[in-house]
Amino acid sequence: MPIAGKVRSLTRIRQTPFLLRVLFALLSACVVLALPPQAGAQGVINEVKLGGLYHDPGDLWSGFRLERPTAVLNAEVLFSPHVRFLGGTVRPALGATFNFIGGTSKAYIDARWEVETASGLFFALGVGAAVHDGTVGPTDPIRKALGSRVLFHFPAELGWRWDGHNSVSVYFEHISNGYTQDFNEGLDAIGMRYGYKF
Repeated sequence: MPIAGKVRSLTRIRQTPFLLRVLFALLSACVVLALPPQAGAQGVINEVKLGGLYHDPGDLWSGFRLERPTAVLNAEVLFSPHVRFLGGTVRPALGATFNFIGGTSKAYIDARWEVETASGLFFALGVGAAVHDGTVGPTDPIRKALGSRVLFHFPAELGWRWDGHNSVSVYFEHISNGYTQDFNEGLDAIGMRYGYKF
C-alpha cells in the first residue's frame, strides 16, 4: 500500500473513537428527549433503531461491489411529529451508518413513510439526503466514486413489531447522486435492525 494510503487508513482508525463518542452522545440525547416530561405526554422521539448491515454488496441497486465487504453499524432515530399519508404515517428520520475499517460512512436525514398492520408487520420507504466521508472522484481503487459530497438517500424496511414497542426488521439503504454528476457509482447496504418504539 502506498504511504499516502497508509496515512489515510491510520487517520480513519484514529477517527473511529471520535465517531463512537459522537454516536453515544447522540443516542443519549435521543433517549433523554424520548422520555415524556410527565405521564401521558408525547416525547420528541418516536422510535430508535440499531443494527448491523452488510456494506457494498454486489448485484443490488448500485449494480456492483468495489469497497471492502464488511459489517457496518447503523443507528437511527424516528421523530414523533408526523402526517397521515396513503394509509400510513410520514415522519422525519435522522441516522448514520458507520464503517470502522476505512470504508465509506454516512449520516442522513429522511422523510420516512411507514404503514403497519394490526398484526405488527410494517413496511417503510423513505427519501432524503446523506453526507458521506467517501471519495467523490475515481481517486482510490478500493473506494467508489460517489460524485458529490451530498447524495440522495433511499431506505426501505420490512419488519415485525410484536408488542407495540420492540421490533426486528430487514433494512436496505442506497446512496447516489441520481446521475447529476460525472461520477455516480452508488453505494448500498443491507442487514437487520432492532427497534424500540416509545
